[in-house]
Amino acid sequence: MKISLKSKLVVSFLAVIIICGLVATVVGMRLIGTGIINQAQDKVKNDLNSAREIYHEELDNLKDVVRFTSARFFLKDAIRNNDLERLKKELNKIRKEEFLDILTLTDKNGRVIVRSRNPSISGDNQANDGCVSRVLLSGEVIAATEIVPREELIKEGVDLAEQAYIKLIPTAKAKPRPETENTSGMMIKVGAPIFEYDGSLIGILYGGNLFNRNYEIVDRIKQTVYQGVKYKGKDIGTATIFQGDLRISTNVKRKDGSRAIGTHVSEEVYEQVLVKGLPWIHRAFVVNNWYITAYEPIRDIQNEIIGILYVGILEEKFMDMRKRAIAIFLGITLGGMAVALIVSSFLANQISRPIKHLVFASQQLAKGNLEYDIKLKLKDEIGELGETFNLMASSLRERDERLKEYTRQQIMKSERLATLGQLAAGVAHEINNPLGAVLMYTHLSLEEMQAEDPCRKNIEKAVAEATRCKDIVRGLLDFARQTEPKVELSDVNDILERTLALVENQALFQNVNITRVFSPSLPKAMMDGSQIQQVFTNIILNGAEAIDGEGELTITTRMAPDSESIEIEFIDTGCGIPQENLQKIFDPFFTTKEVGRGTGLGLAVSYGIIARHKGAIDVTSEPGKGTTFIVRLPLGMQGE
Repeated sequence: MKISLKSKLVVSFLAVIIICGLVATVVGMRLIGTGIINQAQDKVKNDLNSAREIYHEELDNLKDVVRFTSARFFLKDAIRNNDLERLKKELNKIRKEEFLDILTLTDKNGRVIVRSRNPSISGDNQANDGCVSRVLLSGEVIAATEIVPREELIKEGVDLAEQAYIKLIPTAKAKPRPETENTSGMMIKVGAPIFEYDGSLIGILYGGNLFNRNYEIVDRIKQTVYQGVKYKGKDIGTATIFQGDLRISTNVKRKDGSRAIGTHVSEEVYEQVLVKGLPWIHRAFVVNNWYITAYEPIRDIQNEIIGILYVGILEEKFMDMRKRAIAIFLGITLGGMAVALIVSSFLANQISRPIKHLVFASQQLAKGNLEYDIKLKLKDEIGELGETFNLMASSLRERDERLKEYTRQQIMKSERLATLGQLAAGVAHEINNPLGAVLMYTHLSLEEMQAEDPCRKNIEKAVAEATRCKDIVRGLLDFARQTEPKVELSDVNDILERTLALVENQALFQNVNITRVFSPSLPKAMMDGSQIQQVFTNIILNGAEAIDGEGELTITTRMAPDSESIEIEFIDTGCGIPQENLQKIFDPFFTTKEVGRGTGLGLAVSYGIIARHKGAIDVTSEPGKGTTFIVRLPLGMQGE
């Protein structure tokens, strides 16, 4: 059975549409699903960083309170005079004002003098306590998270022991455990030494806050990170502090709406975080819902894992987003396939009908009828084919010659393109050859000159600049190919001096006052001196152009706060950069200069050089007041 061309075209179009549609649907659904989950995991990872900062902030606040209290004069005087009543009164007042659970004073051997919360118990020795023992050894303020046994909590206050007591609740997907209750507590604790006026140790002050059933930190994390947002009546984000695998402070809710105190972490998280000591950033079952979660271990002063810090986002929201996105994508794909099917049918008809005329004309030509004329009123390729068919018999030889001429032209064009390619490849070599000659003759001149010859410095500068020209050519090629810098130990101050020596005598710097604030103790760093000089030159010239007249340029070198990198700061009093342009100044070809005064590549090249040095460039600016560039370079590049 003969199948028409139109049917073949429709079936072919349909097959292509279905195959492409199915592939696009499968790939799209997978990419959408993966993208949403990855986005959620990235968010919860950042949320965990915020939670950790809040946790450490609480520890730092406690550290400040205890440290400042330990330095107060009344403590020294009261300890010296054995004024226990005053100690009890003042310490209890401070404990209440600073909202501390405990604030206890010991002598220089760790024996308790006063417990502000429970003054009836004293005289016991706390020298074996992890925090106190470290203070005794180091004489410094020590902050840590500790597990406090029930008997120690009772000494500090029976109510604290009752607050720490938690009855364990069986939890789905949790690791089975035989215990039915928890009696110890987890506490952030700070110990500080108390010194006599002559510098001798006379006591130790330690304070702490119990996490068990204390919801201040987890609720602050929830409010700060998730701002109390709800989804379908459920909190979108939650936070928890675990003692071991036990929830002791949380805003995760059980089905009855109460906080899930006494429940446990899932077994897979238990193995990853508590056993292996690794963070967990993945979906996990939390009490009664699935969450996109992030867990990390909490360690005590001996670096032992004693608990977990957790944040999580309700997975249901992201699953609903995923379903909606997939449904929309699927609808668009199916709609597009339907439209494509209709259009393909129309196109097949438009193609097959004139082709039938061409077939008939070919049959006439085969029979020898060269006078047959095809009448097609189409302005597309098929119409042109019809016209070409009409001329074929009478102009076959002419068209053959035109084809040969066209082929020759294409060959010549290809040869010219190949020549241009070879020319472009040899540009660097051709530039380096005369530079090499300049270097050779200048070196010969230097060898013939006396050391005291006044022209010697000029020749030496010519040698240095010619060498730098060669480095710039190589640097441009390296930038295009992302070549790694050739690093060696270099002195940043020396590079800056060489850079300023080259530019400060230019007319542009005539009224610019350059102030050097170079650190004399700055260590050498691993870098490509030529590339870094190129960066400094570009920033200094930009600053001078921004001043455009009389002004100041201050260049400062110093160690960075992290002590692992150096900072070079350039401050000009120029016109400044508008805020809307600050984010674009490192984009290739972006420039605010007049035509002919800049290509917009300088800062982009500089940014690439610093990035390949594992460094960074920061910029701040205020229009009308000036601009500050800070270049940070590591002392030792990674991989060196």
